Amino acid sequence: MTKYISLLFLFLIFVYPAAGSADSITENTEVSVIFNNQDIPDEAWRTPNPENILYVDLEYGRIIIELYPDIAPNHVARIKELTRQNFYDYIAFHRVVEGFMNQTGDPRGDGTGGSDLPDLVGEFTFRRSDLMPVSLTGSKQLGSKKIPVGFYKALPVATQPIVQAMFTRDGMVSAYGLHCKGVTSMARSTEPNTANSQFFLMRDIADHLNAKYSIWGNTLIGHEYLTKIKVGSKSDNASFIPDIMKKVRLASDVPDSERVNFQILKTNSIFFENYLSNLKETEGSTPDVCDIRIPTRIKQEKQ
Repeated sequence: MTKYISLLFLFLIFVYPAAGSADSITENTEVSVIFNNQDIPDEAWRTPNPENILYVDLEYGRIIIELYPDIAPNHVARIKELTRQNFYDYIAFHRVVEGFMNQTGDPRGDGTGGSDLPDLVGEFTFRRSDLMPVSLTGSKQLGSKKIPVGFYKALPVATQPIVQAMFTRDGMVSAYGLHCKGVTSMARSTEPNTANSQFFLMRDIADHLNAKYSIWGNTLIGHEYLTKIKVGSKSDNASFIPDIMKKVRLASDVPDSERVNFQILKTNSIFFENYLSNLKETEGSTPDVCDIRIPTRIKQEKQ
């Protein structure tokens, strides 16, 4: 027998949820009763592919990141290749800026290094059809435009409305990931196609990076460790001793007995819509997409 322990311990469910689907916004505001998430049926949860789960072990604990090869295939492939070479083990967070991000992935530890592999062409945006549904949470002012935002799986994204796909040659619309807290993105120089091995984990929101850097993943578990990483850099302080990534592994390369078995609430489910409605009721309005944490549950064997 197994049981699931929620990482968001209480979940509000609505008795009469409004009908909805991906690429639509729930407007239900009638709250009913609080249930433990064990009342949410198994079909509302998804088990991530271990090939697309990255463990980053820190002194403080483990950060678990989901990779999105359908968003940035070449960058995900690079992260996997270097991870399987143990390239990232004991690599420092050489540049950490409070309220911004944690940068790492440089074997030199000063921001000038990389791997022996060629640099990558930027994957700042992606094209999607209705086979890549986005569950909209509202809209966001991005630059001079207000753009629909929501989630593709557990990744916050901005997207053109899917109805516009009927007017495009490829039957798709443009979208891009959002640099919210926990999102992982590839570092580069001022030239767009220079990403190599360095990447950063967002400590906070940075809208000015959107569609300018290649997002390849998002933190699912371990958000609390993102802001524990020591702030500073050797360029600012020669005596600075940075935190390191002790070990980085793909879940698929870890023995089954050592994997973290967890599930994520499907963002294209009615239960996610109910979750959004609850947030709207609690906060008075739907929170910014970057402030929405996707519920997860960890599978544990009964003693």
